[in-house]
Amino acid sequence: MQKPQSFFHLHLISDATGETLLAAGRAAAAQYKNARAIEHIYPLIRTEKQLARVFEEIDRQPGIVLYTIVDQALARQIDERCQTMGLPVVSVLEPVLGVFQSYLGTPAGRRVGAQHVLDAGYFQRIDALNFTMEHDDGQLPHDVEEADVVLVGVSRTSKTPTSIYLANRGVKTANVPIVLDVPPPPALLTARHPLIVCLVASAERISLVRQNRVLGTHADDSFDIYTDRATIGRELSYARQLSTRHGWPLIDVTRRSIEETAAAIMALRAETRSSGEEDGF
Repeated sequence: MQKPQSFFHLHLISDATGETLLAAGRAAAAQYKNARAIEHIYPLIRTEKQLARVFEEIDRQPGIVLYTIVDQALARQIDERCQTMGLPVVSVLEPVLGVFQSYLGTPAGRRVGAQHVLDAGYFQRIDALNFTMEHDDGQLPHDVEEADVVLVGVSRTSKTPTSIYLANRGVKTANVPIVLDVPPPPALLTARHPLIVCLVASAERISLVRQNRVLGTHADDSFDIYTDRATIGRELSYARQLSTRHGWPLIDVTRRSIEETAAAIMALRAETRSSGEEDGF
């Protein structure tokens, strides 16, 4: 018998945006399928006055406290206050900083928001995101050679969200839909720089996603064809044929999250670049 789902409060205190904390908290909470975290995020906490307001909220709804605060005085206040309240508290970055300090032989600079500086990597991500939005769903196919990665696949194989995720990692990504019996754009077939990856999924999943996508619209003949599993099967068969013919790696996204798909693509890209270097390219 499945246990009923329970809820708990998860308080995330950060002196920056809180993205690191949110990722860590959700990764841990995901391991408990019968417990759901009610997230309370407190970004840009840098003064005692701000921290006092945070603890007013925690006092009303006690729970687990995670924090990334580089100011050691504020960090001590959080530890002491949680100890007084009898609440579990973890400094997410401190153990990691300890390992770095031990290995590198020097203490951390403890700069607030250091990971969000406007460096070359930041502007590379912005450039990649602009490129990706301009080349979504087959737009501007003539300059696809400028992409780092091109995702191809039939409708509803998560091409766009995966492209955006990769762009946020600084990877210029275009995506091109595969339509049954329609040849791909010529520029795609002659491209040499980008890694071209074909995304597929089960016909059942694609049909379900398409049904949800057009939920509430008039169910005419085109709707029936769009969601018909037999038709989707033929689309997928055509996509697989193109993948085999042109040597495009194939990734089945049926049971993959966007993050997992992107990680697989990044691994393929690393392998391709390594192979190219070994071959002298």
